[in-house]
Amino acid sequence: MKRAVLAVVFTVLLAMLMRPGAMALTCPDVVKPLMQCVQYLIGEALLPAPACCDGVKQLKSMVTIPEDKRFACDCAKQAASHYPNLNDDAVRDLPNKCNSPISFPISKSIDCST
Repeated sequence: MKRAVLAVVFTVLLAMLMRPGAMALTCPDVVKPLMQCVQYLIGEALLPAPACCDGVKQLKSMVTIPEDKRFACDCAKQAASHYPNLNDDAVRDLPNKCNSPISFPISKSIDCST
């Protein structure tokens, strides 16, 4: 009986550790959903495309725990550094333009450790 109870407790604990937020997030996971936003972010489009907003919403759903938010922030910052002509206002406003505010800014100058 003790073994059965321990097995159930172990299984529950294991399931809790395997929650979606605990999955390994990679920089391509973060950057790929935002690639549809480049035209808007560099000023070639007045509004973000629907695919861009879908990507922002996808990113928002992927980063739910603080560690993932810091990691995603670092990845977005790294990706932003490859586009010297990013419009800072467009970058700052992107999540709100897509009606999907995210809990970290996308910027070349943000401190992701905070």
